Formats: sequence, C-alpha cells, structure tokens
Amino acid sequence: MEGTKKRVLFVSSEMSPFLETSPVATIARMLPQALQEQDNEIRILVPRFGVINERRNRLHEVVRLSGINISIDDNDNPLIIKVASVPNTKMQVYFLDNEDFFHRKNVFNDDNGKFFEDNDERTIFFCKGVMETVKKLGWSPDIIHCQGWMTSLIPLYLKTIYKDEPVFKNTKVVFSVYHEDCNDHLGTDFLRKASLNSIDGACLECFGDATLNKVNIGAVKHSDGIVTACDEAYKSVEDFLDGKPVMRHTDESPEINYVSFYEKLLS
Repeated sequence: MEGTKKRVLFVSSEMSPFLETSPVATIARMLPQALQEQDNEIRILVPRFGVINERRNRLHEVVRLSGINISIDDNDNPLIIKVASVPNTKMQVYFLDNEDFFHRKNVFNDDNGKFFEDNDERTIFFCKGVMETVKKLGWSPDIIHCQGWMTSLIPLYLKTIYKDEPVFKNTKVVFSVYHEDCNDHLGTDFLRKASLNSIDGACLECFGDATLNKVNIGAVKHSDGIVTACDEAYKSVEDFLDGKPVMRHTDESPEINYVSFYEKLLS
C-alpha cells in the first residue's frame, strides 16, 4: 500500500466551521484537507446537530442516500443524509440527520447542563447510520478514522455486524482518543441497545458501565490502530492497547505522520 492513494473515511462528532465545541472540531477540519491535498480520496461523515444552521452552511438533502431506517429497540428511526461543502476547499461533508435525535438547540447537554438521557440512542443511531451510509455509497474505505466518543461503536460494528460486507472487506479502523474530564455516561441499558439484538454480550463487556472513558476503551479494544490527542488521553487507555500501533497527534505535518501510520496498518 505504500505510496498509493488511500480511501479514508473520517467520522467525527463535530467539525469546524460547522460546529466547534472541542479540539475534535479543528483536527476533523484540517486533517482531511491535508490528506486530500496529498491525492488521497476522502469522505467525511458527522451528525447534523440542530445548532448547525442549514441555510448559512448551505446544507441540502441527498435524496438518493436518504430513506434508510435505523432500528433501535424495535423502533425505526429514519436516516436523512445532507451534504455541504467546506468553504474554500474541494471537500464535501455528509451530515446524518434525524428529527427526534438531532433537532434541538443543544449538542449533548440540555439548558441546565444535564447530559441528554437519549445520548445512548443518538450514539447508536449515528454509528450504525455511518455504516449504512457507506454501504449505500458503495465506496470501500481503506481506513475508517473515528474521532471522539460518539464514534466509539463503529470499530465494534465493523468487526461484528458488518465484517462480511464486501464494502468493508479490507477496511482497517483507527480510533482517536480525546481526554474526557467528566463522568457522564450513556445509561445502564446502553450495552443491550448497542448490541442491536445481534452482537454477543462478550464483545460489549469492554465498554464497562458506559461512562465516556469506558466507551473510549471499548472502541480501543476493537480498533486496529489508536491515535491519542494528549498525554491524558493516552493514560486513560494505555492499559488496554494490547500491543496495537499507537500514534500521538501533532499539528506539525499531520499528513505525513498519518499516511505513514495508515500504511503501517494496511501492510
């Protein structure tokens, strides 16, 4: 794979300039562009949170990709796909939308700062929606690069439910860990719901009690390679790396470091 064009799918909870609440947004904005400018093929998927202004950012629905239903606890949740261009670039971003999960004027916490009770289902919807969207695109990524805890189920789903899908036949998954300085958790029923009635419970045990730190650990356990954004992030998962390749993110020449890291995984 060395020196060849790579297909990289970036999945993030947020991306500048559409939404900026954490360091994820800046890295999710700059890294794909740096890699695209090195002649790699890039796709970007993010949630369409209600704080993202559709008119100002010129989002419009991609009818050919919309219409999928994501079932959680036997409830069908329609998935709408929208797209927008990143200003002053040749990059497009796909937004995964659903009225019940994302049409609110807050991201993860209500006006009183309380973690939304349905953040578990919002996470499951987004992660499974990503996999279904890629299937519908018919685009086979060499690398799926997941950034942040809201993407934590994608490595699990790639290695279980979607392991026999032709579009993911040769795909490796990278998970970027960020420091979580809170004890917010996705609820006591998260593991059962996340299993989608088809994943063995043993595969979910590594997600523990579903605090944000524990879902990061679960993602690490199912990923092929790990990127840490800071020392605190590394320390939070270092006991669970099991000898997997690890890279520390730096802002200096990221395209060179990441391409080298991807090549190591693909070889």
